[in-house]
Amino acid sequence: MWIKGLKHYLYPIKNEATYPITDLEFIKNKAVELATENHEFQDFLRNLNSLSLDKAVFDLSEAISPKIECTDCGNCCKSLMVNIDEEEANNLSAHLGQTRAEFDSKYLDKGESGRMVVNAIPCHFLVGNSCSVYEHRFAGCKEFPAFHVPDFNKRLFTTYMHYDRCPIIFNVMETLKLDAGFKKGDS
Repeated sequence: MWIKGLKHYLYPIKNEATYPITDLEFIKNKAVELATENHEFQDFLRNLNSLSLDKAVFDLSEAISPKIECTDCGNCCKSLMVNIDEEEANNLSAHLGQTRAEFDSKYLDKGESGRMVVNAIPCHFLVGNSCSVYEHRFAGCKEFPAFHVPDFNKRLFTTYMHYDRCPIIFNVMETLKLDAGFKKGDS
């Protein structure tokens, strides 16, 4: 199935908010209200052509993201657990003027497999709603919400984990419903 033409700025929800929707309380409440519909939509998306879906999601993200100021929210930095690698840890520890041992002790947890994660939620480096180490931030931070990464239909669970807290994800997914011609009960 091919995705229909993009309707980037047509998405109102019952005139309760204007597009793009950035009111975090509204998004959180709407996510609860639309939970069943969103499960159906995920099933619907799994049946679409993967390349067409990737292009549609990328195009929507490119149209919507510039209309949303991430530092008005900062929810990703307040709620995500970020995996990092050795190179990223080395880069940021050097930027902060710390030895790796100091950096690791202060900011990281290491699993038995050797995987490293930032040891605090919200992130240590969040100041207000902005990243205090933005130029040196981790790859997972740079990629979020990852609409540019191929095989979107294999990341639906992860995307919907953040649907209730990220205005970009919320607006892309709700606009995608319209563009794809999805109607509840279509899955």
